Amino acid sequence: MTKPPHSLLQMFLGERSRLVKRIRRIVDNDATAEDLAQDTFLKLWRRPPGDDTTGLLYRTAQNLALDHLRAQKVRQRHEEQTQDQEQERHDDEPTPEDIAGTIERWHGLMEVLDALPARTRRIFLLNRVEGETYATIAKQLKVSVSTVEKDMMRAMRACREWRARQHDK
Repeated sequence: MTKPPHSLLQMFLGERSRLVKRIRRIVDNDATAEDLAQDTFLKLWRRPPGDDTTGLLYRTAQNLALDHLRAQKVRQRHEEQTQDQEQERHDDEPTPEDIAGTIERWHGLMEVLDALPARTRRIFLLNRVEGETYATIAKQLKVSVSTVEKDMMRAMRACREWRARQHDK
């Protein structure tokens, strides 16, 4: 049964208030229900004339309302993921207190290293900072590997003692 466009308009206007109520029950928002009712009419208006019944009107409105809810859930999930990612970024950023504490601990460690004998400090820095092996350090400083091992043990003991004092604070 083909109806001219004015028949669609008359049907829509006659069913509009009931249509908006039905959509409102689905989307739980007055303004959205009004918009979706209008979208329903436009969607039917743009299609070729055909079987424009109230059943089609309500089915189209329901489908648009459900599509709206699905899109809303997708947007909400995306927003939550974005917020979670932003929170993770902020969680990874150190606070000024964290930075100050790190600087304070660094200065404390440097004091411990400065208190070591010069050769022991140099061996420690060559191994831990420069990544040199004990054999390379021994050759460079013209000492035995055993001497490098003993100095590293002394430096590591001083670092462990410093760290234990930090945990006690």
